[in-house]
Amino acid sequence: MPKSKTHSGSKKRFKKNSKGKIKRAKAYKRHHAWAKTTKQIRKIRKCTYFEGADQKNMSRLMPN
Repeated sequence: MPKSKTHSGSKKRFKKNSKGKIKRAKAYKRHHAWAKTTKQIRKIRKCTYFEGADQKNMSRLMPN
């Protein structure tokens, strides 16, 4: 069986922690800050983790 390779785009965007969870940034951060509330912008700043089916798919892209 061939070696599984890490997806290049994924390794630039996501990080794996010691428990195997994959950390990601939240969406809707880049443009139109004037249209978002201060509360929204503050919540967007924090990172979050993939869950469920997304976690499974991302771990396939990042085997190492």
